[in-house]
Amino acid sequence: MSILETIQQPSDLRTHSVAELTQLAEEIRQALLTKLSNTGGHVGPNLGAVELTIAWHYVFDSPHDKIVYDVSHQSYTHKILTGRKQAFLDPAHYHDVSGFTEPRESEHDFFTIGHTSTSVGLAAGLVLARDAKHSHDHITALIGDGSLSGGLAYEALDNAAVLNRQLLIIVNDNQWSIAEDHGGIYQNLKALRDSEGQAPDNLFKALGLDYRYEAQGNDIGALIKALEAVKDLDHPVVLHVNSQKGRGYAPALANEEGWHWHQPFNLADGSLKHPAQGVNYWDLIFADLDHQVQAGKPIYAMNAAIPGSFHLKNWAAKYPKRYIDVGIAEQVSITLAAGMAKGGLRPVVFHSATFLQRAYDQLSHDLGINELPVVLLINGGRISGGDPTHQADLDQAELANIPNLKYLAPSAKEDLLAQLDWALEQTSGPVAIRVPSNGVHSDPLAADFAPEQMHVLHHGSHVALMGLGSMRPLAEEVAGRLSQHGIDATVIDPRSTNTLDVAGLEQLRGLHQLVVTMEEGTLDGGFGQKIAAYFGPTDVKVLPLGAKRQFNHNETREALLTQFNLTPETATQAILDALK
Repeated sequence: MSILETIQQPSDLRTHSVAELTQLAEEIRQALLTKLSNTGGHVGPNLGAVELTIAWHYVFDSPHDKIVYDVSHQSYTHKILTGRKQAFLDPAHYHDVSGFTEPRESEHDFFTIGHTSTSVGLAAGLVLARDAKHSHDHITALIGDGSLSGGLAYEALDNAAVLNRQLLIIVNDNQWSIAEDHGGIYQNLKALRDSEGQAPDNLFKALGLDYRYEAQGNDIGALIKALEAVKDLDHPVVLHVNSQKGRGYAPALANEEGWHWHQPFNLADGSLKHPAQGVNYWDLIFADLDHQVQAGKPIYAMNAAIPGSFHLKNWAAKYPKRYIDVGIAEQVSITLAAGMAKGGLRPVVFHSATFLQRAYDQLSHDLGINELPVVLLINGGRISGGDPTHQADLDQAELANIPNLKYLAPSAKEDLLAQLDWALEQTSGPVAIRVPSNGVHSDPLAADFAPEQMHVLHHGSHVALMGLGSMRPLAEEVAGRLSQHGIDATVIDPRSTNTLDVAGLEQLRGLHQLVVTMEEGTLDGGFGQKIAAYFGPTDVKVLPLGAKRQFNHNETREALLTQFNLTPETATQAILDALK
């Protein structure tokens, strides 16, 4: 019998010796690799946190004692030990659990967390609640070195230092963020590692926190001793643990960034099971930006810790002095870009649709109010299911309602590049471009192209279909289906999420009784509502099709598209019903 078979709950760990727990770590590591090779997921962070998780559950009593994982993409071993191992051992149950901690799944999880730098603040809040109730549970925050680059982590550490109550802060230092670490803090972490925690400069002590160091972050015996030594301290303490990202799998150790999160792979050699084919928008974008640099434009490419999402490493290699990675610090990426634009540079900031919300104040205050011509390229904006922490359909309503910020939504590579060139020339304010999420489409640039002017692809009557960005192909397919019902629908590419082409909209009146908007974003605050508000005083009826304002937990994208009437069949039927 394997050791893993004997573990039904965390307390079962205490029936085993350290040697047996070390064997358990290897069994868990193999289970993780087997599942992830089939499903994809966060490989490196979880392989590196196996021993630390086992040791914590050995020393503490979950769920009475509580651990809050930062980002929580390293919580797979925690799930295995807390009654959810079937989701990692049985292919039929691989999708029973999320990739992050989720209170809906287990009493051992306390927050749904998928974004970074939150653990210390959340844990400190639990400490205050615990002491108000006079209970005696131990509270732990586990934060990675990459998460320390986020400003929220500093704010929380600063406040935790004066709690004067039991709080354990484990800094899991594997020397990596998603990609390599960036920022001055990492010089101090290295000095602490090199000196076994004895370096005279210590950022944690400087904040007023107690500090301990454990060099053997993948040694269960050493970790148990380190945790037992700090378990009952009556004040906040940082336990700095040196661990290894991707431990136990050679491909993950050879490319820590590439294996932070990975698509399904062949376990034997790490090769992709389904390699990507053909051209992509990012290569086209960088070719255009390269041309702009050669023409003398002072372009700088910037991102917040996820260069792999945009193929930015090639740019960084060619233009190292024109590349900035601020680490997991979305807020400063925007404020820094604002300052650069004010000084005459032309920063292009690459962001994920689901991470950019962390910088909302900076988008509004530093860019919008100051009308600074920063260009933002937004990746992954689409209706997404299965994980509310990385939900990607909220960006349109967020960005499109910031004054002075233009949010463009091209549908083909020609429009995208033309809009990018225009954004880099104009100086009236920030411009965001939502890069299409449905693969590269090509369509000759209209002779009368204007970046914010809607483009009529087909002139019809009675019904006008407005397919925003990646919804354009749906609008075109629905038009074909409507023709089978005797309806010759007008098909429109709006090009912008928040600038209404009034002249173009006025031309729809008289010939059209119904305008249908299709968008990969929430209806509340979205494009469809803006069109509906415009036509409200008229006799033109508007049918907005888009996402409901909700967090998506277990739904698939396909199920959501059906629910929101954004499939060819459901959209066509919704239009026919509206015409009745």
